[in-house]
Amino acid sequence: MSTATTTKPADTATAAPAAAPHAAGEGRIGLRANLRHIGALARRNVLQIKQDPESMFDVLLMPIIFTLLFVFVFGGAISGKGNQAEYVNYVVPGLMAMMGMNIAMGVGSGVNDDFKKGVMDRFRSMPIARSSVLIAKIVVELGRMMVAIAILLAVGFALGLSIKSSVLDLFLSIGLAAVFGASLMWIFILLGLTMKTAQAVQGMAMLVLMPLQFGSSIFAPPSTMPGWLQSFTDYNPLSNLADAARALINGTPIGHSVWITLAWSFAITAVTMPLAVRKFRQKT
Repeated sequence: MSTATTTKPADTATAAPAAAPHAAGEGRIGLRANLRHIGALARRNVLQIKQDPESMFDVLLMPIIFTLLFVFVFGGAISGKGNQAEYVNYVVPGLMAMMGMNIAMGVGSGVNDDFKKGVMDRFRSMPIARSSVLIAKIVVELGRMMVAIAILLAVGFALGLSIKSSVLDLFLSIGLAAVFGASLMWIFILLGLTMKTAQAVQGMAMLVLMPLQFGSSIFAPPSTMPGWLQSFTDYNPLSNLADAARALINGTPIGHSVWITLAWSFAITAVTMPLAVRKFRQKT
């Protein structure tokens, strides 16, 4: 009887140290495991899209509607009657920048909605890196962005878009739009984690999007704008992206627009990514 009482505490004492390293090790996740988690979560997001095909309507229809609208409604007024083909080569590279921004806006609403449904709480209870949940979402949204840009270019080619440089330059412009679009997604993820409702995220996003989109060189040359608006356009990151994509596709001098766009992308990501991951960990 006395032997039983002495061995029981000894067993518990030996079991406790064995469990402690395992629990402590759960926080240290290697690169390979992290990539595996991102892949699994990205697959889960893709399957969600497969179950809800209507979520792809914005990606499929937005490039068609915007291209036709701006080419046929504003093209004649901006570039002159009969010069719509010339305007296609001006506006389509600019719309590549716009696609990334509009799709990024939907990421914030999606993250906010996932928290409301309790999906994110289940992810946070798993032994996975917190950043992998958010990165997986960005990976899938970048895929959606590539689909939107492919449709945009297809419509552009149908309306007379011509690549005056090389196919490599075209892919470089797409890659530049993807890098900048990914950085914007971190901003909207942070908004989605901060605002209380998805409607609030969309409202705040529109307040940011409208001035940036229409106060840029996406739709019209800045030389046609008032002086004060030209100053805003010069510092607008969307203008730099549009100018860089336009120069790459049309074979004109690139200048500093590519490097300025990359600098904006890395600066936005460096600031907002850690804040978004921290907010994701702390959100209740």
